[in-house]
Amino acid sequence: MEIKLLTPADASSYWELRLEALQLSPEAFASSYEDAIQRINPIEQVENNLRTEGNYTFGAFDQNKLIGVITLVQENSLKLKHRANIFAMYVSPETRGQGAGKALLTEAINKAKTIEGIEKLNLSVVSTNEAAKNLYTQLGFKVFGVEEKAIKLKDKYYDDNHMVLFL
Repeated sequence: MEIKLLTPADASSYWELRLEALQLSPEAFASSYEDAIQRINPIEQVENNLRTEGNYTFGAFDQNKLIGVITLVQENSLKLKHRANIFAMYVSPETRGQGAGKALLTEAINKAKTIEGIEKLNLSVVSTNEAAKNLYTQLGFKVFGVEEKAIKLKDKYYDDNHMVLFL
């Protein structure tokens, strides 16, 4: 398995994996598959995101196939530049348990440590995702709050755990 920073050339692979994530783990993301497939020029949007300064998306590749992703974004505001956020972490179900998630998160943490001014990382995880919460805890994240009914999917609510890692 190889972890690398994605470039605009990876946009199509990223978009395919993103759609898979929204379909297979809808409770884990604020975005919905239904909204995603309505986007105009989604590949172009992904290419632009992958070019944006302060926005780092890493991919886990298994034999040149993208199997997992994670995005690290530094806050822009003067008073918040000491913070960065972890977004859109996902690993394909058939490759889970092989270390891709840990490798991706470790890469994002290590990248954050190289960016001047970043002192802490924030992320949110659906409270029912024990595997993800265990991984985040294992790498030093701590829960600092719970948002009740953060996501409503059909008629079911999901809480989010907000977690922080101080660098």
